[in-house]
Formats: sequence, C-alpha cells, structure tokens
Amino acid sequence: MTVTIDLRPDVEVVGAIRAPRLEEKVPEPAALFAADRAALWRESAKGLPHTPPLSDEPISRESIYDTRG
Repeated sequence: MTVTIDLRPDVEVVGAIRAPRLEEKVPEPAALFAADRAALWRESAKGLPHTPPLSDEPISRESIYDTRG
C-alpha cells in the first residue's frame, strides 16, 4: 500500500532515514498465519479489563426498537 503525505523538507529527510527500519517492523498481514495473527491480537489485548459478553436481551431487536412500535 502506498500513502502520500506532503511534508516539510526537514521532516521528509528524517522520515526517509527512519522508513526502512519501520518497514522491517511491520509485517504484511497476508504473510501472517492465523495462529500468528491470533497471538499478536492476544498480546495487544493484555492488560485490558475483562468484560463479560452481553446477554442477548440488551442487543435484541425488540430492546433496540421497543419504543418505535
């Protein structure tokens, strides 16, 4: 994917120096196996509070459209 951003020349120089290192750290999504993607997702979710799933009632069609008849 290509993204074009207009930058000041001094910022552009710094970006050109850092870009190759950044590309090495960001894997292509298609290159990751499902297990690798799952592991990355679990790692990114560490430390987040555990919240139980919603029951069917709060997200049912009847509860959403109850006042609209």
